[in-house]
Amino acid sequence: MYCVNCGVKLADTEKKCPLCQTIVYHPDIVRKEEEHWYPQGKYPVEKGGSRFPLIFISVMFLISILVVLLLDWQLNQAIIWSGFVIGAVLTAYVILVLPVWFKKPNPVILAPCTFGTIGVYLLYINLASGGAWFLSFAFPVVGGIGLIVTAFIALLRYVRRGKLYIFGGTMIALGAFMLLVEFLMNYTFERSHFIGWSLYPLTILVLLGGMLIFLAINHPAREMMERKFFI
Repeated sequence: MYCVNCGVKLADTEKKCPLCQTIVYHPDIVRKEEEHWYPQGKYPVEKGGSRFPLIFISVMFLISILVVLLLDWQLNQAIIWSGFVIGAVLTAYVILVLPVWFKKPNPVILAPCTFGTIGVYLLYINLASGGAWFLSFAFPVVGGIGLIVTAFIALLRYVRRGKLYIFGGTMIALGAFMLLVEFLMNYTFERSHFIGWSLYPLTILVLLGGMLIFLAINHPAREMMERKFFI
């Protein structure tokens, strides 16, 4: 039996079409109380995904850490090089796997956690290798870029308007941050005090950021760009 309105195939038990709600009547067909072909009422709620893949991946990470640790101890009777590998594995786990454990991960929280993990790993490398570059270079660089990225994500997430201001301001901040990176490199590693390569990204990012802010202020120019690029 088919619906006379939309043509959907119907079971003998259907009293109306589940698609267009047209009343079904056929004098020659005796209706039977059987299971309906289509769900009645609300659609079934999909259950959450299985955690088994995440557990399996976590176990693989743990096994790789144990294998590297045991191999280093067997060869050297001490923890020498395995710390670098374990630190890299844990950092990758925090960045790639940890966010998947949450149903609705908040990037405003995950971003500083990611940069904090990278900072701790760099601190371990600095201490294990006997370096003196963490406080004067790695810490301010990782901390600075972490603050910029976290602020950018937070503004995009919680501020509904002014997206062009946010993108433009972030580009200008990154351009200025390049000057700080080169200065810290010269100071920490005793290189030339001349500011060179950072001027190129500074110029490009400031120009792009300034253009976005100009478009945010100038509505006619922004509308013209939207029409030109079909935005």
